[in-house]
Formats: sequence, C-alpha cells, structure tokens
Amino acid sequence: MIARMTADELPIRPEIRGVGAYGAPQLDVAVRLNTNENPFPPSAAVIESISEMLAGELGGLQRYPDRDAVALRTDLAAYLSSATGVSIDCDGVWAANGSNEILQQILQAFGGPGRIAMGFEPSYSMHSIIARGTGSDFVAIPRDTDFAIDPVTACEAISAVQPAVVFVCSPNNPTGTAVDLETIARIYEEVTTNEIGVLVVDEAYAEFSNTPSAVSLLAGRPRLIVSRTMSKAFAFAGARVGYFAADPAVVEAILRVRLPYHLSAITQAAARGALAHAPDLLSAVTELKVQRDRIVEGCRHLGLRVADSDANFVLFGGLGDQTVIWQALLDRGVLVRDVGLAGWLRVTAGTPAETTAFLEALTEVIGTLSVAVATEPVGQESR
Repeated sequence: MIARMTADELPIRPEIRGVGAYGAPQLDVAVRLNTNENPFPPSAAVIESISEMLAGELGGLQRYPDRDAVALRTDLAAYLSSATGVSIDCDGVWAANGSNEILQQILQAFGGPGRIAMGFEPSYSMHSIIARGTGSDFVAIPRDTDFAIDPVTACEAISAVQPAVVFVCSPNNPTGTAVDLETIARIYEEVTTNEIGVLVVDEAYAEFSNTPSAVSLLAGRPRLIVSRTMSKAFAFAGARVGYFAADPAVVEAILRVRLPYHLSAITQAAARGALAHAPDLLSAVTELKVQRDRIVEGCRHLGLRVADSDANFVLFGGLGDQTVIWQALLDRGVLVRDVGLAGWLRVTAGTPAETTAFLEALTEVIGTLSVAVATEPVGQESR
C-alpha cells in the first residue's frame, strides 16, 4: 500500500508550509452561533425576486457573464448611496465572490512579494492568511486592552514599517469594536505618506453599527478602500457576494489582476434580485441588535467580561480555559466560536429562541463548572 503524501511533502512555497486551512467547525447541532450568519432566511417575496432574475439568465448560460458586472455594481452603488447618504457611482464600486475575494484582489494589486501588509489584532484572521497567500509579508500591531486602536501607536507603527496595505476592521471581528472616523482619517494620512500605501477599511458588519461608515471619507482620499459584504446583514452568505467602494482608479487597478468572468451570471442575477428588496432583507438587523444586547446583558449578569460590540456577535471572556467552556456548550447543543484568544469565546446573535438557548446553556455551564470569572468590564456598554 502506497503511503499517502501530505501537503508539506509537496514543493509548496515555504511561507505556507505547516500552515492549517482556515475554517470554523461545521457541526450538525441544534443551535449554530459560530459563523456570524444572519439566522433569518429570505422572505417569499425575496425568493420570488431572485428566482425571476435567475430564470432570465438560464437560457443564456452558454455565454460568459458580464465580466465587469456593470448592472450589479450599479445596483450596489445605489444601495450604498442610500445606506450612507454619500453619492457613489458605479465606476467606484467593484464586486467579487465574497469579501474574501475582494481582499485577495486588493493584495494582488497592492501587496505581493517584497511588500508588507499590516493589521491591528486580534482581528479578522483572513487578512493575514490572504496576505501570506499572495506572497505579502504581514505585520500585526496589538490593539489596546479594550480592543480599540490607539491612533498614536498605529501611526508610529505605520511610520516604522512602511506597509503597502493597512487593514482596519470596523466593526472589528472577533471583538465587535468599531473605529471612529477621526482615527481612520489619521491612519489614512500616515499610510499615504508612503508612496505605495493604501488603507482598507473592512466593513463586513457595517449595517449593524451605529458608527458612521468610512464611505463618508472617500472624497479626496484616492487610496482609501471600503470593503463590504452581502453575507451578513443581507442573509446572503450562501451566494458569496462582496464588494468595495473606492476611487475609480482603484477599480481600474483591480481589473488588471481579477480573473476573467470571475463572478458568474447566476451570482450576479441573484445579488441583483436581493438588492431589489434590500429593506426586506435588512429588516432583521434591528432584531439581531436586540438579541446581541440580550447576550451582552446576560453575560455581564454572569460576571463575565464583554467587549463592546457594534456587530451581530459578542466576544465574552473571563472564562479560564475557553476550550473547556466551548466543549461544554457544544455538549448542550450550542456551537460558538473559539477564536484563539485565551479566556474568550465569540457568539453570534441568533433568533430569540437561539439566544435563549445559548444563555441558558452558558448559565448552566458557568454554574456546573464553577468557572472563576473576571468581573472587570471591557470598554463601555454595548450599543
């Protein structure tokens, strides 16, 4: 019998040798609150709209799709203009297969061998993973103890490292922390003193936030890119649609690295059908914010530490060995996320019933295991 070869025995690039693949556990349990999905499915009206859009494409699948997705980008620009109050044109919007492909294309265009990407951690782990995949070096700058970005520390690090790409995640994953526009503007000024620097503000959870969008900073800042997704607030994770808003010159740069026909005709049509019913799809945002705040209150009632959240999830800590708590919750049919922060776990805001199930399970676990919790708060009350 021939022994099975491992990936590390192949002649892969040294920087990805010994590295594990990204992925959250996909387990069949009653309450899945580990991937920040919107738990509310599309309404019948939305499904009908998407179905009609798809039906219009099925007879032409022998042809390649619009490789520049102009109609979809036009609809995204209209939505973003309405949502932020900032006039956005189609030529300043780009779309791809989820925000991860957006980030990859940005790093292909502006990062790469000999260039450095920077982020403020803990933050979205795909920033560093995609950087490594595109041959970019990655430098992580620690956040404050309350998970905020200190603008002075950030600017000093940027000045010293001279990164080509800087990521600011707001609201931040996994902490939920939002970054104010003044801090983003200061970071942008520091980034762009470097002739190769661009700033990417990752706003995957923007619809859940009370903090104004960085889209309002785009005018006069040609090296600012604001990345978003339809996966979260739009309950569209299965369709894989991400996009960014930026100066049209950034879109022109991305066209030079994107794969031809990267966004299928089916995906484009489904997204346009969903965007036609944006208010319907986004109606769950208010309810999810209520459930998020229930989680915050419940965790604090148990004496746990809770990070401020402007997103649809909550990071809670003071747990000792978080892997024990994670398993104990899973044993009770509740799946949350261990994001690798000692003593902390992250839980997604779910339906009212899912939130109740989580809080009841957590209360039982804390009581049964006699967890020595840390009672000091982190930051201010959740918004």
